[in-house]
Amino acid sequence: MAAALGEEAPDNEDYYSLLNVRREASQEELKAAYRRLCMLYHPDKHRDPELKTQAEQLFNLIHQAYEVLSDPQTRAIYDIYGRRGLEMEGWEVVERKRTPAEIREEFERLQREREERRLQQRTNPKGTISVGIDATDLFDRYDEEYEDVPGSSFPQIEINKMHISQSIEAPLTTTDTAILSGNLSTQNGNGGGSINFALRRVTSAKGWGELEFEAGDLQGPVLGLKILRNLTPRCFITTHCALQFSSHGIQPGLTTVLARNLDKNTMGYLQWRWGIQSSMNTSIVRDTESSHFTVAMQLGIPNSFMMISYQHKFQDEDHTRVKGSLKAGLFGTVVEYGAERKISRHSILGATVSVGVPQGVSLKIKLNRASQTYFFPIHLTDQLLPSAVFYATVGPLVIYFAMHRLIIKPYLQAQKEKELEKQRESTASDILQKKQEAEAAVRLMQESVRRIIEAEEAKMGLIVVNAWYGKFVNDNSRKNEKVKVIDVTIPLQCMVKDSKLILTEASKAGLPGFYDPCVGEDKSLKVLYQFRGVLHQVMSADNEALRIPKQSHRIDADS
Repeated sequence: MAAALGEEAPDNEDYYSLLNVRREASQEELKAAYRRLCMLYHPDKHRDPELKTQAEQLFNLIHQAYEVLSDPQTRAIYDIYGRRGLEMEGWEVVERKRTPAEIREEFERLQREREERRLQQRTNPKGTISVGIDATDLFDRYDEEYEDVPGSSFPQIEINKMHISQSIEAPLTTTDTAILSGNLSTQNGNGGGSINFALRRVTSAKGWGELEFEAGDLQGPVLGLKILRNLTPRCFITTHCALQFSSHGIQPGLTTVLARNLDKNTMGYLQWRWGIQSSMNTSIVRDTESSHFTVAMQLGIPNSFMMISYQHKFQDEDHTRVKGSLKAGLFGTVVEYGAERKISRHSILGATVSVGVPQGVSLKIKLNRASQTYFFPIHLTDQLLPSAVFYATVGPLVIYFAMHRLIIKPYLQAQKEKELEKQRESTASDILQKKQEAEAAVRLMQESVRRIIEAEEAKMGLIVVNAWYGKFVNDNSRKNEKVKVIDVTIPLQCMVKDSKLILTEASKAGLPGFYDPCVGEDKSLKVLYQFRGVLHQVMSADNEALRIPKQSHRIDADS
C-alpha cells in the first residue's frame, strides 16, 4: 500500500493542510478542493520546462493527498497514525469494509508483532533511595548540658537511616515476565538487606499470577503467591499468600483486596489482612482531572486509624498539585500538607510538612526522576513548636523559588534552545526542500494570482496587500529574540475565491507556497488585506481557523 500511495512525501506532510480542508471534510469538499488545486497546478498549463517539472511534483503530491483522504480505509489509518501507519506492512490483507475502530485494533495487532521482536531487549528499571535526616538539634537544644563540649555551639545534623531498593523486569515471552529486586536498609548503625525473585504469568485477559521468593539477613526466606482476577468489567480481586520460614517455625500470611468501580472516577476497596499484623481496611478513592480525594478506615493490630486526604490538581504546564491530609488513630494524630510541581520533562519535585502528636514536626522532600525516586525525610523536632512548623513551611518555598529563578529556569531555557537547535539541524534538509518546493509553488501561482487580482479589483473584492507567516515578537520582554517570518502574500491571494479566503484549523505550514520558517516555535499568520477599498488586518495562531473578510478586521481611519 505504501508503494501504491507513493514514498516521496515527507513523513510530516499534513494532507488536510495541503488541500486546505477540515479534518471532518466530506467527499464533496475533498473533491472540490482537489479539482481547484488541479486547475492551478496541472503540468499541462505550463510550457516552461522548469515550471512544468515543478508543477508535476506539486501535482503528484496533491494527487497523493487526495488518494489517501478520499479512500475511507486509508483515511481512517492516516487520521489515527499518520503516514507511519500507511507505511506499515500487513495492511494489504485487511478487509476494506472495516470501521475505524476495527482498523485501530488491526494496527495495534501489527504493532504488537513488531514489539515482540524487540521484547528481549526491554526492561523496566525502578529504584528508590531514601535518606533519613535527624535535624532535631536545630530546635531541641540542650545548651546547658553541652556548653563545655567542643563544637557544641553548632547544631548537629545527622543521617540516621538509609534505604535503597531497585528492581528490573525481563520479559521472557508475551505472557511471562521475570522480576528481580533487592533492597538495603540501615538505621542507627544497624542494617540488612534482602533479594526477591518473582515470575509473573498473564493467564488471560482477566488476570495474572505471580510466584515470588525472597531471602534476606533480617528475616527468614519467604515464599509467596499473588493472583489478580477481574470478576466483572467493574470489579477485581487480588490475593497474596505468603509463608515465612524462621527459627520459630512457619508463619503464614494472607492479604485479600476486593476493588470495584463505583462510578467513572471513583474506586472502592475492601482489604483483609491475616497474619502477624492482622487488620481490616476500607477506602474510597475519587480521582478526577482536577482533584484526588481519599477516605479510609482501618481496624487492626497494632494500629487502627481513620484518614482523609485531598489533592488539588492545577491545570498548568507544570502539573502543580497541593495536598493535605488528616490521620488519627491509636498512634496519635498527624496533619500533613504540601505541594509538588514538575520542574523538567522527567522530574517532579515535592515537599510535605508533617505535624503530629506525639510524632512532632517533619519535612519530607521527594524527587521523582523518570522511574527513580529520591526521598529525604527530615525530622525537625519531637515537640509541636510553631517555629519548626513555620520554617518547615516557608523554608522550602523560599529555596524553591530562588533555585527556580536562578538555576532551574535558566537551565530549562538552555535545554530548550539546545533541543530546538538539534531539531533545526536534523530537519534542515527537509526544511530546505520544503522551502524550495514553496518557492516553486509561488512561481507556479504567478499567472493565476494576476488573474485573481484583476477579477477582484474589478468588483472591489478581496486583495491581499501583505501577508507574513512565522514567529512574531511583540512583547518588549522578548525584544532580543529574532523575528522569523516569510512572505506568503501570493499563496494566500491564490486561495481567494469569490472574494473570500477560508483557512482550516490545520497548521499553515502545509499549505502550497508555505513552509516552516522556525521549527519547534509558536507561529502566527498576519494578513493585511483590502476589501471594498478599505484596509483590514488580522493575526491568527498557526492552528486556528481563519475566514476573511470580517468587519472586526477593519482598520479604523483614526488608528
